[in-house]
Amino acid sequence: MKSLSLSLLLAAAGLVVAGGASADAGDEVMKAKGCLNCHAFDKRKVGPAYNDVAAKYKGDKAAEGMLVAKLKEGKTHPKVAATEDELKTAVKRVLSAK
Repeated sequence: MKSLSLSLLLAAAGLVVAGGASADAGDEVMKAKGCLNCHAFDKRKVGPAYNDVAAKYKGDKAAEGMLVAKLKEGKTHPKVAATEDELKTAVKRVLSAK
């Protein structure tokens, strides 16, 4: 029983660490690609605040794919020179904003 509890605790800790690393990776991509020149998390700049974007798409299962496509293709947003994985990482970070 103790080994099962310890295993569950370690698995939960791994998820917390992985979640934090994911957010950090998203922040790094957004910084490197210049996203923060036009956006901020808590206020509107040239573009909407990321907190507002996250609220708008909360619960929308198709939002991630749609936003990645917009950034990749340059539709209603300037085209972002980034890999598909970088775009997904950044969009996941934006959608996780509170």
